[in-house]
Amino acid sequence: MLRGTFALAVCVCPLALPLAAQPPEWRIDASHSAAQFTVRHMMVSNVRGHFGKLSGSARFDAADPTQGSIDVTIDVSSIDTREPKRDAHLKSADFFEVEKYPTMTFKSKRIERSGSGYRLTGDLTIRGTTREVVFDVEPLAPEIKDGRGGVRTGSTATARINRKDFGLTWNRAIETGGLVVGDEVTITVDLQFIRKL
Repeated sequence: MLRGTFALAVCVCPLALPLAAQPPEWRIDASHSAAQFTVRHMMVSNVRGHFGKLSGSARFDAADPTQGSIDVTIDVSSIDTREPKRDAHLKSADFFEVEKYPTMTFKSKRIERSGSGYRLTGDLTIRGTTREVVFDVEPLAPEIKDGRGGVRTGSTATARINRKDFGLTWNRAIETGGLVVGDEVTITVDLQFIRKL
């Protein structure tokens, strides 16, 4: 009997170890998170906008986030640049074509330390096109408990992309020279996480 119990333990323990080693799971608190972007307009100023709806989850240990991962989904139809006509144009086939591509996604591939923060590398998919993008991530905020006993933390991540790499090629020439919309877009994502129990 003892020999059988020992054999069973030998078989089960290797299976249990990976589960025990998994980092905690977190969900994104959408009401306290935001995905924002900045792009040059007519070569003289920046236009800023944000996406009001996002969701996602992550797995990481705050003591060592490099072993973690994150998935984020953004509802493209929630775009807001404070100008309804411009928002409608951005939703059209000239830009995001939201009827065909209603979401954009980011799925991490690796997290590396960089100074006091991190470099987050993953696949960003916009309008059906996927490209590898690197975000510079600030150090995680100290964990706190909210009024309901939940554990929270958060961070800000920033990346720069060329919109043409994702099929966002629409533009128009300015009479004095140059183009209406710049190619480089700065993305800033503020995320607040709640640890799942």
